[in-house]
Amino acid sequence: MAFSELLDIVGGLGRFQALQTVALVVPILWVTSHSMIENFSATVPSHRCWVSLLDNNTAQVSVPKVLDPGTLLTISIPPGPNNEPHRCRRFRQPQWQLLNTNTTATNWSEAATEPCLDGWVYDHSTFTSTIVTKWDLVCDSQALKPMAQFIYLAGMLVGAAVYGPASDRFGRKLVLTWSYLQMAVLSTATAFAPTFPVYCLLRFLLACALVGVMMNTATLLIEWTSAQARVLVMTLNALGFSFGQVLVTAVAYGVRDWNLLQLLISAPSFLCFVYSWWLPESARWLLTTGRLERGLHELQRVAAINGKRTAGDTLTIDVLLSAMQEDLSMNQAPSSLGSLLHTPELRLRTCLSTLCW
Repeated sequence: MAFSELLDIVGGLGRFQALQTVALVVPILWVTSHSMIENFSATVPSHRCWVSLLDNNTAQVSVPKVLDPGTLLTISIPPGPNNEPHRCRRFRQPQWQLLNTNTTATNWSEAATEPCLDGWVYDHSTFTSTIVTKWDLVCDSQALKPMAQFIYLAGMLVGAAVYGPASDRFGRKLVLTWSYLQMAVLSTATAFAPTFPVYCLLRFLLACALVGVMMNTATLLIEWTSAQARVLVMTLNALGFSFGQVLVTAVAYGVRDWNLLQLLISAPSFLCFVYSWWLPESARWLLTTGRLERGLHELQRVAAINGKRTAGDTLTIDVLLSAMQEDLSMNQAPSSLGSLLHTPELRLRTCLSTLCW
């Protein structure tokens, strides 16, 4: 007898597995939302340099009223590559000669220009606020925007290296619950980041937590579900990522301020943290680490939820020890990343999983 047979006794696909799948897949929606949010919160709107003739009310008093904003823009901002107002340069002085229709391109190209020393004016027609408009991640600072996403992905890499071994040592449920709390607190704090470096740091730590959620969600689903039903629950888990992309798009369509958008996708994580205490620890992990009493309790609890209380009551410590002899001997064998390449089947699965990611 192995653990899979114990799972058949208490129910490998029943009411408990249905409740657990819902409880674990719902947070995946918000995990995906955090990964996708910068498609909206980091949008780069149209922008131009701040110029006194257009944006300083005091300077506008001395401007003839016959000059409309378009004309003032022409004499203040040089044309860009596509003949739209340049996004990163402005004339040092208003070029009044450009009001002459006979002025050639040579005339304005010889005029002295300078960077946007007084900041930028952004188009807020699509998004009222983004991290780009908050910290001016444009022109000479435009490389900072993709750097923020790089730091986020680096956090996922670090999270995979930290939370995987942590779940083997401290348990799947404990690490998952901590990851929910970390996700909730850090994602909320991100909305109030005072500076761009702080924003990047919070996103890095948030990414670590998200990996903890993803890894332990998959592990708990697999370890509490029969082999025949694992394809089903993992497919539902994958659908959580797809629906999460749709969800953040819908929320971003209605909420155009990045701070509020960040808060809206952060709030549900606190609820996930609260109800995660209901989730049972992986009985397989408990038994293979010698926590037999607690493992027996969790198995009997699942049996009761699945309507198999009588079958669960037949389980004893001796039955568990007998059933887990094979798994316990395998758990004592040293493991390494190289074990993923020991057999042709494992090599194929490892390569396919790598390609999918």
